[in-house]
Amino acid sequence: MKRNLIIAIICMFCYVNINSLMAQVNKSEDTLKIKNLNQITISAERIKSPLMTSPSSISIVDSSVFKTMPKSIAVDEALRLVPGVRIDNQADGSRVHMSIRGQGILSERGLRGIKVLIDGIPVNDPSGFAADLYDIDWATLNKVEVLRGPLSSIYGSSSAAGVLNIFTEDGGTKPINGTVYSSFGSNGFMKGLVQLDGTKDKINYRLSYSGMQGDGYRDHTYYKSENLSEKIKWTPTEKLSFTQTFTSTLFFNQNAEGLSIEQVRENPRQANPDAIPFNEYQKTQRNTLGLSGQYKIDDSQNIQFTGFLRATNYKETSNKAADYRYYSTRGANLQYNLTNGNDKIRNYFSLGGDYQYQNVPEHKFQSLSNPLRVDNHGESNLESDSLLANQVITQREAGVFLLDKLEFNKNLNFNFSLRYDNLHNQLDDKLISKYNLSGEKNFEKVTTRFGIGYSFCNAFNVFANIGQGFMPPATEELANNPLSNAGFNQKLVPATSVGEELGFRGEVGKNFYYDVTGFLTNTKNDFFRFKLTPSRGNQEVFYGNAGDSRRYGVETSIAYSPVKDLTLRAAYTFSDFKYTSPDSIKDHYLPNSPVHQLEADVEYRFLKHFVVGVSYEMQSKWYIFTDPKNYSITQDGFNLVNARISYEWKLWKLHGDISVFAKNLNDVSYIAFTEPDPDKNSYQPAARREIFGSLRIKF
Repeated sequence: MKRNLIIAIICMFCYVNINSLMAQVNKSEDTLKIKNLNQITISAERIKSPLMTSPSSISIVDSSVFKTMPKSIAVDEALRLVPGVRIDNQADGSRVHMSIRGQGILSERGLRGIKVLIDGIPVNDPSGFAADLYDIDWATLNKVEVLRGPLSSIYGSSSAAGVLNIFTEDGGTKPINGTVYSSFGSNGFMKGLVQLDGTKDKINYRLSYSGMQGDGYRDHTYYKSENLSEKIKWTPTEKLSFTQTFTSTLFFNQNAEGLSIEQVRENPRQANPDAIPFNEYQKTQRNTLGLSGQYKIDDSQNIQFTGFLRATNYKETSNKAADYRYYSTRGANLQYNLTNGNDKIRNYFSLGGDYQYQNVPEHKFQSLSNPLRVDNHGESNLESDSLLANQVITQREAGVFLLDKLEFNKNLNFNFSLRYDNLHNQLDDKLISKYNLSGEKNFEKVTTRFGIGYSFCNAFNVFANIGQGFMPPATEELANNPLSNAGFNQKLVPATSVGEELGFRGEVGKNFYYDVTGFLTNTKNDFFRFKLTPSRGNQEVFYGNAGDSRRYGVETSIAYSPVKDLTLRAAYTFSDFKYTSPDSIKDHYLPNSPVHQLEADVEYRFLKHFVVGVSYEMQSKWYIFTDPKNYSITQDGFNLVNARISYEWKLWKLHGDISVFAKNLNDVSYIAFTEPDPDKNSYQPAARREIFGSLRIKF
């Protein structure tokens, strides 16, 4: 019966798509209004264009979605209605695993193959690795553009899976505006945020500070963070504009590690036996200063520029080693844009370059166990003076690109992009004992992409594209050497891919939006994760090239308001990800890739000030291991129900909302994430029913 219900739901939604560009609620009428597709401009392709004729699969998440986030602390809440994206919240906090169309599914931490930009400043390092999304306070965002598919010809090696283009809020129109936000709930969760913003003459500003903490669902999953974010937009002349940003982030999370299936059945909340005696945790301290801007030469030409400096201290403890890394990163971008033509034929041309440099001193000390340790929130751990690694990693990434868009009568677009990337990784071994493990790994690649978009009418727009992906081994993959505690993994080679898309989008009337995309991606030298025997520490993860793969699927979503004050949204993804070589794993599904994913949401506004919502989330089963010996081990999927209610209020010059959220309302016991492990400590149990409340005050 459950299977028939799932099939019925899939059939209902498989030809329609939701972007949370759905609709903003009109304050006077409280009805769903969908912006005209010609009025929605996207910038993630580096050439601004209307969504209607964009040749890419793209979803836009706006501020109305951020208000429905129970905790406003992690990307899984923000992108829940974006098809093609899978996010596993491993520790019930901000530490997540994220993939787009299966790229990056096996990262131990951080994001692989996904380009992340925050107000134009890249999060990815020169190797393409985005360590985390801790710099983002999701309560301060304006919108997120999510591009899916290989986009290496636009952004280089970091965008083989897609792009997250994130925009924080600007300041309000008055000289001084303020926001106070607080949320709290199950498993010891608390968050507070204070924000001041405004506009004075030619300066627009926003300054926010937030802090949060929580115990997590499982033992030894405590986390805490502080986030300071500052943004100033200055327009000194009509031709020149600047945006200066600064973020300071502190994030600490304990690591409970995975459990065996027997341990899950015994007590899903327990930590792995190694986690508490070794006090396994991760701590990140990071400051980022960014500057971007534009100079308008004339009505047809402009120059865009970006520069940033980033300093990061990172520490991770495990049952093998205490790892200390100190990242010093800097980067710049310059792009020239030229527009010419008339209303019938117009050409948009861009030429630019990206450059990043990073220096990473790293030290590893042998970890020691304290069997008598009582678990607490402290950061102390036992280390010997035995130095396992003392090395310096230097990385450089340089890329030049050409973009061209030819537009006919504003309803036909041809897009072309071409890019050359050169990446250099150098490791200097400072601890030369028996062997000198110094070495280098260099990669280069030319990638292209061609797309076409045509608008027959508002109700029916079609697009198609073909593009290349280039994903060389990143910092985490190279620096984890299975042959030694130091040095590069010299056996790794880049994964390359070719992706094809065909899609449709449109709006029917003013209250219905849909989007459907079919995709096919063929990848050579796909990556996989593995662990060695306990002699190297059973928490150390290594990477290899498994072989080739084929990934195809359908991404669909809708936004619909059948009657006043009622909004229906849904996103469904069908994925078929299998290896095509070598013969030992041919036709095996890629790990951590459910065939079916569905998210549906119903929201109803009543009595003018109340909003109630119910959402449903479904994922089908997935495979855990790549190797043939354990391939048949799978994890059952899950079906979750969430609910929320909020009250919007106004008192004198103050206004805001009070909300209550219930996650996993049906109290399901399920596994959020699995990972390959030779000892089969592969399972990360998810939280059961959780209740959260929030209060927002604005002036």
